[in-house]
Amino acid sequence: MRSVLNRTCLSILALSLVGCVQSAGADASSDTKELKVMMEPMRDEAGKIIPVVKTDEEWKAELSSKEYRILRRSGTERAGTGRYLDNKEDGVYACAGCGLALFDSETKFNSGTGWPSFYDTIGEDHVANVEDLSHGMRRVENRCASCDGHLGHVFPDGPPPTGQRYCMNGYALHFVDRAELEKPAKAEAENAAEESTRAAVE
Repeated sequence: MRSVLNRTCLSILALSLVGCVQSAGADASSDTKELKVMMEPMRDEAGKIIPVVKTDEEWKAELSSKEYRILRRSGTERAGTGRYLDNKEDGVYACAGCGLALFDSETKFNSGTGWPSFYDTIGEDHVANVEDLSHGMRRVENRCASCDGHLGHVFPDGPPPTGQRYCMNGYALHFVDRAELEKPAKAEAENAAEESTRAAVE
């Protein structure tokens, strides 16, 4: 009887470990997933950002479990557990859902809160503000202006020059090195130069 129980316990433990490894693998791969960053989003004739609309099933298929819980279900990661908290690389932080550029690394600062914090956004309308009255508090929630994904909250206790603290969930963000962002523009400039040279020779 005892041996049967031991085998049963070991089987349950093994299945649990497999589940943890699979989940961790899915979330880890999201750090290196390819996501096209939109420095300037598509806009309609009135100049408003054209929203990215997908079904819940599509979001589940594209996002890691942590990204989905935060972006699509307005979840919050525990302080000190999210990605990018200590990232000091030069680049841009985009929405992990749709790739809309949200924050520049130059505006990132150590707020001591346990969440990646910024004192300004990249575009005036890239981050939407929504009143949040949940949990018996009155706060200003931040959502991606393109896909409406939950990002975090903004507080009026940040450093100069804005005095704002955009307190973001790390798993709502996707970081791209500035050198990678500049590659397409550099390639386009080189192609234009080659075309110009070719035309001059002809």
